[in-house]
Amino acid sequence: MDTIGFEQHDHKRCVQAAIAAVEAHCETHRLHLTPVRRRVLEILLNRHSALGAYEILDTLRVEGLGSQPPVVYRALDFLVSHGFAHKIERLNAFIACTHPGQDHTPAFLICRRCDAVAEAHAEPTKGMLGRAASDSGFVIEQAVVEAVGLCPRCHEGAPSCA
Repeated sequence: MDTIGFEQHDHKRCVQAAIAAVEAHCETHRLHLTPVRRRVLEILLNRHSALGAYEILDTLRVEGLGSQPPVVYRALDFLVSHGFAHKIERLNAFIACTHPGQDHTPAFLICRRCDAVAEAHAEPTKGMLGRAASDSGFVIEQAVVEAVGLCPRCHEGAPSCA
């Protein structure tokens, strides 16, 4: 078992399931999952952490799939625009979506000490934000939630997070 976000899981199964979900979504919606787009997604899925574009590019370069920044940025743009990956603004990095192809609003829990990221569900039209929007006549169409704090390991003082 490996850790995804802050929980244990079957890493091999989750990567296979995510790839299968993306492939099915692309087939249904007639989207072209090129070899580079697929590989960038696999890199994100295999790491289960937020990666910068240049970290991804380094892997692509070693594998002979591209050495110029536009290669990775085009792949990331495709993955993000179709909900297969997300950009973590605080880290200027990208992470694979834990629910690819599903309509949802993610919230990101970011550890300030070790930069671990977990994806959770947010409902921006509910709670305090939803009430504030409603009270002012504003209609929320999209929201990005990034919460910063300590992951369970860092909160408990685990040496691997210090």
